[in-house]
Amino acid sequence: MSDFKDGTVLELFISKKKDRENKKEMVLNFNGILEDKYYNKEVDRSILITSIDSYLLAKENNIDLEYGSLGENILIDLNPYKLNHGDKLYIGEVILEITKNCTICNSLAKIDPNLPKVLKIDRGIFARTFKGGKIQKDDKVTILKN
Repeated sequence: MSDFKDGTVLELFISKKKDRENKKEMVLNFNGILEDKYYNKEVDRSILITSIDSYLLAKENNIDLEYGSLGENILIDLNPYKLNHGDKLYIGEVILEITKNCTICNSLAKIDPNLPKVLKIDRGIFARTFKGGKIQKDDKVTILKN
């Protein structure tokens, strides 16, 4: 594996039953993100990573979003959407393995009817925990290509 590009964690979010919490750090193990409502459910879809590029694309289309609106757990300042299944991200103490691109869900249309079309392939990417540990806001993100 070789380094592809580096970036930074901008924001972290945990989904609760009725809302989302912005966190300074989160702990992950092989079942996902501790305290997250999706913990130990669909492990290959338990972590959603979104690029700041998604928010910029929405803004270019006159859709203003608060960070976390796209359902992401980890917001980063580089774009991982062209990574392949099996590629990895090294963040803080954690290694995440890319599992699949995130498909657009109709819940985004509740924010703005045009949002699903604008972000059709740019909402985010799912990952699972390859090596557990802690991720903190401002941690370095390194893409490791297979």
